[in-house]
Amino acid sequence: MKDGLGSLLTTLGERSAYDAASQCSRCGYCEQSCPTYVATGREAFSPRGRNQLVRLMLEGKLDDPASAEEALSTCLLCGACQTVCPAHVPTPDLVLEGRRALRGKGSALLDAVAKLMRERPAFFRLLLGWAFRFKRWGLAGLAARSGLLRLMRLPVLEEMILTVPDAPARTADEELAGRPELGPASEAAWGYFAPCGPRYLMPRVAVATAKALGALVGKGAVLGNPCCGLLSFNYGDLDEARAAARAVIERFEGSGLPPGVPVAADCSSCAAFLKSYPQLFLADPAWRARAEAFAARVRDAVELLPAEKVPKNEALPLLTVHDACRLRNGEGSTAVPRAALKSLAGGGCAELGRAEHCCGGAGAFAFVHPELSGELLKAKCAAIADTQARVVAASSTSCLIQLERGLSMYYPECKAVHPMELVADALQRRGIPEKNG
Repeated sequence: MKDGLGSLLTTLGERSAYDAASQCSRCGYCEQSCPTYVATGREAFSPRGRNQLVRLMLEGKLDDPASAEEALSTCLLCGACQTVCPAHVPTPDLVLEGRRALRGKGSALLDAVAKLMRERPAFFRLLLGWAFRFKRWGLAGLAARSGLLRLMRLPVLEEMILTVPDAPARTADEELAGRPELGPASEAAWGYFAPCGPRYLMPRVAVATAKALGALVGKGAVLGNPCCGLLSFNYGDLDEARAAARAVIERFEGSGLPPGVPVAADCSSCAAFLKSYPQLFLADPAWRARAEAFAARVRDAVELLPAEKVPKNEALPLLTVHDACRLRNGEGSTAVPRAALKSLAGGGCAELGRAEHCCGGAGAFAFVHPELSGELLKAKCAAIADTQARVVAASSTSCLIQLERGLSMYYPECKAVHPMELVADALQRRGIPEKNG
């Protein structure tokens, strides 16, 4: 497809997008795992329906390719279908290939934002700082509620202003500067990759990661990385996504981090994307090798939690766990964080019904498809309420934002917290300092 990857990495190795789509036997085994199909009952909104639309596009048999736009745009990219599929058909990647074919080069606005974050981070932080000031002063909310942004054809910005609860005064970079858990890269036991969510929206998560891993793993080092490029990969231009990936890899290679030391990212969406970097460079052997070397070192921060060292928190209310989609399906790494959280809860961890179902956050999905997202969020909050838990752990920024919004409406007795925050709090209650070396 024009403007797409063309080739994908699958369980059968490198395959063309057409070969990957052809792996789908249309058995329907995936349908009950797909939140949008369960919510709507529409075949076009099922994984096999979307796969067939992409296949028809590739074969040139879809008379009006734009007719596939609704089905492809409403995919959450959660990957639940790929996890349960006997052939592990890479439906999320195929959906993205279809979207790129429909929109061409993607969103110029999103690419401009991504490029600004990568090339002029200081200026981006300045702009964001003033936006947060306006929010704290109530001016941003006033503009959103007035309908002015909708008249300016910026409904997504309006929804974001009203939805995102935090307006931090400092970024994660500022909060982490001089912390005792962090030191020079040459002496580090782990390197910290700052995803944009914790960096700009939830610096408290970054601080908790430093505290938790500093105590349980050893001193870390901040890599000072640019944006990973996920925004451009999902919604913008692949060239910009590749440029972001190259910048990240070059920063990692020049960081001085010792061989074998892991790179920890505390947003599961970004961690999963960092691990998938090799797919961006299938046609470039030199960069593919560099991407593979980097991806092999990446760990979701929650993967580094040693359950046997996580202390029980006697003061913790009943806890349940929402599996971030990219942690469960993109990384297949729910066992380690669940073991750590169960250790922390002392066995008082309530099982969440359909924990694998997306909450409807899914990056920008909540802003682009608010009604469908709201339906999924309501179902997720109902499942959380059924457990009677007072705390729900989630490891992705978009999940935390979405759950905070939903719980405030449907189940305010419960709060959404990143697992690293829970572990850091337990360590602080036990008075456990950072580990040396």
